[in-house]
Amino acid sequence: MPFILETIVATKNTDGSFHVRPYGLHRDGDDWIFLPFRPSPAIENLARHPFLVVSAPSDVRVIAGFLTGRGDWPTVPADRVDGVRLADTTGHMELEAVSFEDHEQRPRFRCRVVHQVAHRPFLGFNRAQAAVLEAAILSTRLGMLPAEKVDSEITYLRIAIEKCAGPEELEAWSWLMQRIEDYRNAQ
Repeated sequence: MPFILETIVATKNTDGSFHVRPYGLHRDGDDWIFLPFRPSPAIENLARHPFLVVSAPSDVRVIAGFLTGRGDWPTVPADRVDGVRLADTTGHMELEAVSFEDHEQRPRFRCRVVHQVAHRPFLGFNRAQAAVLEAAILSTRLGMLPAEKVDSEITYLRIAIEKCAGPEELEAWSWLMQRIEDYRNAQ
């Protein structure tokens, strides 16, 4: 069974700025596998500068925000590699891409941990936060999944939102529902 960590990943652009977006990382022993879908600036960025910094936000609005055009979350320099991490994160890892396997849809970068640190205790997600995370992932698959599948998943996830959401989760949920509606209206 794969272990996939949903995080925020930063890679360095050619102009010195950073591409910071949500991605899932797959654990493989002590290594992490980074599998971005094409097209992604992260692919070319890692080919030039083989370092990525992974941040673990506790606020699900960060993940929903990046996916809905609200990506202006503060960053600070990484500790050991030329990169950035989220300023408000429970912890971060600095990784080096040590190998690359090309693929037409999802190239594969094997990454080794250069540095890892916890910034504060992580007490876990409540059900509404987990629902927002799942809805965020669904919102990135709208062109790949049948509308009926998305609708049935959203209906189920809405139960946790209605029972457990606080103001942050409600805000993130509304952003994602608007993203799905906008996608469908554009079709």
